[in-house]
Amino acid sequence: MKKKNIIEIVIFITYALFAFSWVSGSMMSKSIMKDFDVQGVTAATWSTNAITIAKVIGNLLAAWVLIRLKPKKAFTLASLLIAAGISGVWAGTYPVYILSRLVMGFGGAFVIVYFGPIVMNYFTVEERPLINGINSIAFNTGNLASLLCTGSLLSYFGSWQSVIMAVSGASFVLLLVWLVVAEDFPLSGGAHRNLPEDKPYTLGDGLKDSFNWILPFSYAGILFAYIAIFGLFPLIPGFAVPATNLSALMISAGMVGTVAGIVVTKKYPLRIPVIRFCGVAMTACLALMILTKDPALAYGAAFLAGFFMFLPITAIMTVPQELPGMTPGRVTVVFGMFWSIAYMVETVWMYCASILADLTKNPFVAVLVVLVCSISTFVSSFYIPETGKKRVAETVLP
Repeated sequence: MKKKNIIEIVIFITYALFAFSWVSGSMMSKSIMKDFDVQGVTAATWSTNAITIAKVIGNLLAAWVLIRLKPKKAFTLASLLIAAGISGVWAGTYPVYILSRLVMGFGGAFVIVYFGPIVMNYFTVEERPLINGINSIAFNTGNLASLLCTGSLLSYFGSWQSVIMAVSGASFVLLLVWLVVAEDFPLSGGAHRNLPEDKPYTLGDGLKDSFNWILPFSYAGILFAYIAIFGLFPLIPGFAVPATNLSALMISAGMVGTVAGIVVTKKYPLRIPVIRFCGVAMTACLALMILTKDPALAYGAAFLAGFFMFLPITAIMTVPQELPGMTPGRVTVVFGMFWSIAYMVETVWMYCASILADLTKNPFVAVLVVLVCSISTFVSSFYIPETGKKRVAETVLP
């Protein structure tokens, strides 16, 4: 097996295990809170909130860390932080346990940003849509695995501590594999042997680039709808079928949509039409799913909404890598801002949806806010440059 394929497997499973640990921790929250003798919904949500906070801050710090440590050490640090989630097992108090989740969250935030430069360095232009698509379902893979396996693992091991130790142990094994196969590579033009080294692209440069502020909105609408379906919709009555059923169907459809997105991005040379069409289709299907009283229509619309929600992600992730003069160092800053801004926007929208629902005393208002905000994927497509075109394959490191 080629070295680049081993590296891809390592980074994919590393992030999937991060997702597994995140979701399984939430699923075991009752047992964890019982052991720490804490109660309340607010206390229960702090575990997830800590990871979300870490992702927002960590995404921005990722480029700074990469520049100073170089790729091999930077990803090593990220993997160590994920594995450090094991420290929660020995936490004496609930706040210390939450701190362990925060540390783990920083690791996950770094890893997802490092997907970009690693893919750029090791894979050709023709290969990138496939690899980007595969990486885009790493979190869903870990999420699904956690939903299927956490209960069994908890029964087998007998305690939440043992489950966390097992997942963290698997992360550490992957780290050892990374240390064997990984290598440093130039972050500027040197990533391609026929290009000169360029001036480093800093976070300051990224903040001045309007593209870095627009691109996150192409994903923020998708992210908001995705999180709302799992975290908000089950709290709101009035759907034609149980919201939990819609959630399960949409995540399954998302896997199909991801495969379709890989095929479309590889076969169709343009990116913007894909993002634009899927943005409209996703919002339209969400509207039908939300407003219909027919269970069959609701299920059909849920499947299509999940399908069109994930289909454009490969194209969105590929756009920055195809910009003129893009380097691994610059793409790290771009994706650092991308993930951080997208999560911040989603958090603000979720807060506004909740506040409006409380003020109007009508929970369904929150659903309408999700529907309106989801159109940002379509709107942003008019401001993102078209980068997809037939190109001569680039020569990259094997």
